[in-house]
Amino acid sequence: MVFVLILLFLTFAFAMFQGGFVSWFIFYISVPFIIYSILLSFYPLRNLRAERVVHTPRVQSGHRFSATVTVSRTLPFPLLYTVLEEHAQSPRFNVRMAESGQRLLIPGFHRQFSWDYEIGEMPRGEHILEGVVLETADFFGWVKKRQLLPARQSILVYPNTVEMKYRPIGSSFDQGSIAAPFTLVKDTTMASGIRDYQPGDRVSWIHWKSFARTQTMRTKEFEDRQSQDLFLLDDRSPSPVFEKQVELIASILTSVVASHASVAYLSPGTPRAFFPLIQSDEQLQRALYHLAKVQDDSDRPIEALVGQDLKQVRVSSLVYVTGSLSRGIVDEIHRNVTSLSQCLCFVVIEKGQLLTPEDEQNHQYARSKGFRVKVIEPGNFASAFMEANRS
Repeated sequence: MVFVLILLFLTFAFAMFQGGFVSWFIFYISVPFIIYSILLSFYPLRNLRAERVVHTPRVQSGHRFSATVTVSRTLPFPLLYTVLEEHAQSPRFNVRMAESGQRLLIPGFHRQFSWDYEIGEMPRGEHILEGVVLETADFFGWVKKRQLLPARQSILVYPNTVEMKYRPIGSSFDQGSIAAPFTLVKDTTMASGIRDYQPGDRVSWIHWKSFARTQTMRTKEFEDRQSQDLFLLDDRSPSPVFEKQVELIASILTSVVASHASVAYLSPGTPRAFFPLIQSDEQLQRALYHLAKVQDDSDRPIEALVGQDLKQVRVSSLVYVTGSLSRGIVDEIHRNVTSLSQCLCFVVIEKGQLLTPEDEQNHQYARSKGFRVKVIEPGNFASAFMEANRS
């Protein structure tokens, strides 16, 4: 504003002292531009409203995201060079946004104008879009104004999944397999009905309200906790291949549910996530929601986090997904999971990556404990279980 006023004073002083047609022509030519700059500086951008319509409500990692932002206003002040840009809390989203480029608009007197944009290869995670940053300027860039138009919205990008054929660990190729859960204990926190009293029932199981009405002893019927076909454990330690680990875990969960089997899934870290039964599409979506937001933020080795959890596991098959297999977790699984008969360790590596001598020793140590170790690259996820059963 100070610069524009000085410019107005200088052109007027030049015309007054210099005189003549040329000097007054310069003054009158600059007056409209200066007046517009002054009016723009007083124009309230905070009164503008922004709305966002997302065209791809469910996005997978690496896929396309598109949306339309509509800005509306009540005062039709002429806006010239206007730039719109999304503002998000996620640094990775802002990087993708910068790569897609900004959009320059000239709204003019329009009360409403829109902006369509598209971002390719969206990063996995939960991205909070705070709003749209609107920046406008006058003819020569003397006055620039910038305003964040709030339009908060959460965009959840799910991990990419690979279609893979699930086969139970150790099963032969000419035989089928179905889910066969067996009862462990009764879950006394959830009553599913009542039945006649039988000798040996606990006193705490008696349905006293029914006894008060009918004077007949009735016992609460409880749901049974069941073991699962498979127990899936992942490693959330910082790793350069963590995104590929998440992709493999999501593919395993999807393939198990598609095969009409069940799986229990433990994701140790902060926060800890445990899914005791994943068998239906609804249960699968809950697990995928966790995988969309999970990060490699574990500050302790996995063997220090899962000791108590593994002692309660009652399964015969366990799959462990990691980026680096350590002796500590091998000993922890071997010591605590007493009913384990098959353990498959998927070690995810970058394409073309060579194993270090220490990794080779750790893999050999796991095999000596009866574990199967499968080193897998991103391009081989589809045949992971097939190759593991062959080995």
